[in-house]
Amino acid sequence: MKTTRIDLHNHTARCNHAEGTIDEYIEKAIELGIDIYGFSEHAPMDFDEKYRLPFCDMQAYVDDVLAAKEKYKKEIKILLGYEVDWLPGHMEESVLNAKVDYLIGSVHFIDKWSFDNPEFLAGWKNRDIDEIWQAYFEATEAMAASGKFDIVGHLDLIKVFKYLPRQDVRLLAKDALEAIKKSNMVLELNAAGLRKPIGEIYPSEALLEEAYALDIPITFASDAHRVEEVGFGYEETVALAKKVGYTKAVTFDGRDRELVIF
Repeated sequence: MKTTRIDLHNHTARCNHAEGTIDEYIEKAIELGIDIYGFSEHAPMDFDEKYRLPFCDMQAYVDDVLAAKEKYKKEIKILLGYEVDWLPGHMEESVLNAKVDYLIGSVHFIDKWSFDNPEFLAGWKNRDIDEIWQAYFEATEAMAASGKFDIVGHLDLIKVFKYLPRQDVRLLAKDALEAIKKSNMVLELNAAGLRKPIGEIYPSEALLEEAYALDIPITFASDAHRVEEVGFGYEETVALAKKVGYTKAVTFDGRDRELVIF
């Protein structure tokens, strides 16, 4: 039974907070036996511009990835995507309608507060934690309901700094998960949380169990911003997925999806 190793959420130096060349990322993926590797750069928008691809570099990013796709086609399948921040009023049609394999929809902002950025940790001090979590999942629900995206980025990113809610997270996330199901989105298992203070995969086992019960499909992501992070935590994410009951994951080609055994 052939298995397929997938890693669809990864960045390049063009986002201004990642290091390494596209070739270095791909060669590391090949070394690790990854079969399908996706670049999903932080999409440009007119907010928080220093942490993302500039509009003027969009075509260069596409050209770089497509050239690499051709260069390495006998060794690995390379996919082209964007990670798009859900921020109403700031998302660009040129991104949402881009010719890509997939779009990841991610919530990094609550009322323009970048809650996962260590620079803005003070924002946690004067807010009710349960209200923050509620606002996060409401934004996630709106993102899913928009129907604009293929993959949900790091579903419970809000836990990154270990500010945890008093309420049951399954109740907080219930409407968001139902919106994800209704919009036919894929949930990524993102290993980046293992590198953060929370020390846990996104999403948690509890939320992944809820997703499984709703028959929401999954994919895998290392969210690499450095070459040594390519494929990071893959075995742990696969083990979690299998523990919950998953046996297949989703990959993409021109926004069309395919299920593969992992």
